[in-house]
Amino acid sequence: MEKGNGYCFSMTVPNILIFPIAIFIIFIIRILFVIHQSRKPLRNLPSKAVSTLIVLGSGGHTAEMINLIRVLQRDRFTPRVYVAASTDNMSLQKAQVLEASMVDQAGLDKLKETAKFMQIYRSREVGQSYLTSIGTTLIALVHALLLMIKIRPQMILCNGPGTCFPLCAIAFLFKVLGIRWSSIFYVESIARVKRLSLSGLLLYKLHMADLIFVQWPHLQKKYPRTLYVGCLM
Repeated sequence: MEKGNGYCFSMTVPNILIFPIAIFIIFIIRILFVIHQSRKPLRNLPSKAVSTLIVLGSGGHTAEMINLIRVLQRDRFTPRVYVAASTDNMSLQKAQVLEASMVDQAGLDKLKETAKFMQIYRSREVGQSYLTSIGTTLIALVHALLLMIKIRPQMILCNGPGTCFPLCAIAFLFKVLGIRWSSIFYVESIARVKRLSLSGLLLYKLHMADLIFVQWPHLQKKYPRTLYVGCLM
């Protein structure tokens, strides 16, 4: 009897493992499919208006992003949702001023429909240790999840602040799970001459971004999957 029980147990264990192994394999295949499809970002964008999430960072990051938005086709990328860190008090104000300057007096009433402004917990403050940033990153991921469920953007535009990584990570997860397809476009700061920023490097290594734009030709040579677009400032 004991041998029989042992035999049955040995036959049951592989059957128990089949389901999680199959789920794992399907998940890996889905990730590879998403990465492959993300290499065709322009095909994934619909021809009509595209809801756009714009991630702002403090200081130079916001200045560079504002310059990009000035040349953005407003009718094509609308509504626009601006997100900045909860500790950043200036970036959203600059975005509000920019949006107000791009419409006439009659269009001010419609500004609330075409542009929204939100804040998110920052995953890592400037100068914060990597060890303590683990906890703050987890909090930022939860907050990013709630924001992404609410916003559900078709495109994410970011350029370097640590605030963007949790949002991009959740967007990538949504693509893998088939919840929402958000094309991620990352524009590396012009200040990054020799290497990608931490956010850019993570998006590059983990294949999360659909396209990563760099502003220095030798940076593109170092990271072949990036796209050199020249100086955008």
